[in-house]
Amino acid sequence: MYKKVVTGIAILLGLVTLANGVFMTVAPESWYWLVPGVPDRGPFNQHFVRDIGINYMLIGAAFNYGAMYEKHRLLLWLMPTAWLAGHAIFHVWEVLVGICEPESLIVDFGGVTVPALLAMGLIYASYQLQTNE
Repeated sequence: MYKKVVTGIAILLGLVTLANGVFMTVAPESWYWLVPGVPDRGPFNQHFVRDIGINYMLIGAAFNYGAMYEKHRLLLWLMPTAWLAGHAIFHVWEVLVGICEPESLIVDFGGVTVPALLAMGLIYASYQLQTNE
């Protein structure tokens, strides 16, 4: 049961990040204006949004591939988790140094912090499952 929950969360995270990346790459300006808090961070930059979109597509692919191939999960999920966690930490840093207001952490929570927390939980669970076999 535990393995199924871990796999399900990984697939969900993978599909959401993959879809977000496709949206960012295919329609960067629409993505920019539709995602709460993004326009508050600076002017629209199509190249930048697409660059990050490619990252999200790769993150989604890694989580989905790891969900399918248990043997490689930990390795496949490690770097995407590092990126998502670093992204969340960067958002906190922006608040700490006064670039953004504390409310931005609430606005960003679902799209920035939750994926990082889920990814870290998946790394922990994957490690636990691997060491208990």
